[in-house]
Formats: sequence, structure tokens, C-alpha cells
Amino acid sequence: MTRQRRTENEATRPPLIVRPLDASTWDAFARLVEASGGVWGGCWCLGFHMKLGRDGLSWAQRRAAKEQRVLAGTAHAALVFSGEDCVGWCQFGTPEELPEVKSRRRYEQGLVERPQWRITCFFTGKGQRRRGVAHAALAGALAEIARSGGGTVEGYPEDTDDRTLSGSFLHTGPMAAFEKHGFIRTRRVAPHRWVMTRTVTAGDCP
Repeated sequence: MTRQRRTENEATRPPLIVRPLDASTWDAFARLVEASGGVWGGCWCLGFHMKLGRDGLSWAQRRAAKEQRVLAGTAHAALVFSGEDCVGWCQFGTPEELPEVKSRRRYEQGLVERPQWRITCFFTGKGQRRRGVAHAALAGALAEIARSGGGTVEGYPEDTDDRTLSGSFLHTGPMAAFEKHGFIRTRRVAPHRWVMTRTVTAGDCP
């Protein structure tokens, strides 16, 4: 697709808006997950809530488990919408909601104090890249965290270091988005993965 055609298509697309994942937005979220094959092989964005692979849960059971958490208020995400369609998201929550982290041994070795919040994963739907979906989702997550009292927030992005990686390797978020939103590199927990942190003040609009 030429640059001119991309520009024309972008001009006709609805603007991106962010809404929280809750009962009112569950159906839109579920449609995107289903259209994307369950996201990362049927994860249903549960991988930071619980250990997958040993859970023995079917696709339908994982869907139900995620929906149950959403309706109970124990699963949070900032959903990015283009018109009526959810086109991506950023998942966030407390360590109690999201106890699973990657590179756990290295993470725990350097842990001094647990954060109040974690930002664990991002997803952008097919055909929606280069629209700023991840940036909008992260801004939305930080705004929701501010409304919920703020505190120390951690993210765990992969540093590409000029490497070319598939989207599945970048599901913990793009480093550039975290840096743009004021996160700093705190410590390295894998050859290309960092813990990044920032503090969000209650009531702020990051």
C-alpha cells in the first residue's frame, strides 16, 4: 500500500478512543480476541493471571475464566476503540491480580519492593499497526491507574536493540511507548527485557 493510500485510509478512520474493560465493553473485547485466534494461541489474555500450559483449560473455559474475572472486577485493561470496534488493548492490574511475570528468577532477585501496579501485555489487532494503538492504550491504562489511587507502576518491555521481532515477542509492550510516557529503565531481567517504572499520582491525567 502506498503512503498516499495509507494517508487517505487513515483520514477516513474514526479517531481512537480508550475505554476500560468491563461488562459494557466485554463483547467488543471478546470479538477481537476471537477474530485473532484467541490471542497468542488461545491465551485469552490470561497468561499473567495464572500459569497457562498446565491449566488443562479449553478455549471455552479460558474465555469463561477471563469473563468471570472481568465481571468480578479483577481483570483490567484499557481498550482502544476505532468507532464501535475494539482494535487493541493494554492490560494492567495489581500484583495480586497479575501474579505471573516473565524471567521470574531474575525479577525476584532484584526486587526491593513490589509495585502497586503492573502493566503486563499489549495487543494490536490485524491491520491496526502504526496507528498509535499501543501509545493510546498505555495512556489509557495510566489514566485508569490514576483514577484508582495511583502508585508505583512497573512495565516489562522487550528492548529490540535494532532487532526485527515478530509481534508475539513484543506482547509485553514497545520500549518506546514506555519511554514516551515517562517510564525509566530500572533493571535488566533478561538479555533484552527490562523492568521499567514510574510513579502515577492519584487524580493525574498522565
